[in-house]
Amino acid sequence: MTDIHETQKGALKEIQAFIRSRTSYDVLPTSFRLIVFDVTLFVKTSLSLLALNNIVSAPLWDSEANRFAGLLTMADFVNVIKYYYQSSSVPETLAEIDKFRLLGLREVERKIGAIPPETLHVHPMHSLMEACLAMSKSRARRVPLIDVDGETGSEMIVSVLTQYRILKFISMNCKETSMLRVPLNELPIGTWTNLATSTMNMKVFAVIQILAEKAISAVPIVNDEGILINVYESVDVMHLIQDGDYNNLELTVGEALLRRPSNFAGVHTCRDTDHLDGIFDAIKHSRVHRLFVVSEDFHLKGILSLSDILNYIVDDQL
Repeated sequence: MTDIHETQKGALKEIQAFIRSRTSYDVLPTSFRLIVFDVTLFVKTSLSLLALNNIVSAPLWDSEANRFAGLLTMADFVNVIKYYYQSSSVPETLAEIDKFRLLGLREVERKIGAIPPETLHVHPMHSLMEACLAMSKSRARRVPLIDVDGETGSEMIVSVLTQYRILKFISMNCKETSMLRVPLNELPIGTWTNLATSTMNMKVFAVIQILAEKAISAVPIVNDEGILINVYESVDVMHLIQDGDYNNLELTVGEALLRRPSNFAGVHTCRDTDHLDGIFDAIKHSRVHRLFVVSEDFHLKGILSLSDILNYIVDDQL
């Protein structure tokens, strides 16, 4: 093992020690908002509220049982749209989804055998490592923080912790991230084969099928030569159907991107010769959700997700 690999191994141990020494609550900003949906809310209303507040998920609350009821994410909408579209291919039938309450959305997911809703949660005052390991083992991209009222015994939703916020917290507080200098192409990290891609001429629903079947949150868009030109994300689906117009699913990806909000965070790329120290620096300064690994002429070579990075950081703790 070379010096650079030994240095990286030591840095990972220090980062893991830091994660174990902090709580999930430590990661939360001094001031934040929390938007919670009741399970009796209509699907159409929930879509509008997600878009209005520029968020892609929300914890659910069951008022009747007075308890946390899971986490609503874009994957829920993607799975159900895929099912109804394949069953009928009639926009009017797809519009029936809007008449569901969120509790009914869960029922449909159970019937179609979709991945169970994210009901995983951790206590905010437990070690941050617990949250990291919970996300790594379940492949969840976020985890709700749930406390219990000492007097009533009722659950209380404190916040939702995302992979991005955890990695940004690490980048801002662990100087050891600057010691992660082994090139990506020498690490067991990222996806390099069987990459799911789209073209600008592909129909939006075809991309939804990819998102659902691969259980991913974004599909890179390439041209005929395999050069990366953009990305289509599950959140783009929300903006497309938030007004109940399911005919928009017949648009091409290129047409749909013209309707993308102006606050799109952009496409983040890196080379396979880059190091995690630079990637942590990018996470510190930009809202990065994933990085597409490209060659010098921007041919797509691989994908590095935040899940990949977090899993690598806590790997020997699993």
